[in-house]
Amino acid sequence: MINSTVSSTATPTPPLTKSLGVKNDPRPGFVDHLKATLENTNDMQFKAKTAMEDLSTGRNGNIHETLLAMSKAETSFKMLMQVRNKVLNAYQEIMRMQM
Repeated sequence: MINSTVSSTATPTPPLTKSLGVKNDPRPGFVDHLKATLENTNDMQFKAKTAMEDLSTGRNGNIHETLLAMSKAETSFKMLMQVRNKVLNAYQEIMRMQM
């Protein structure tokens, strides 16, 4: 005779990410690098804004440091925009692929 009852002590299947070891990988991934770059760019933008405010109010008379902070922030932002454009282009290319 076949037992048709399901045992309530059956262990649940683990989520796919845990079984593949995705969350347990100690190495930083693309998302981690992207987050760090976003935070770094945000910090540079804030420093440039603060340097401009300090220069305009007379708290800091060093125009070279202000221009350097602005240049760093601009370069970081341009690089971030290029990474964003590349990611979007790759996504659009994948979406155009035929199955």
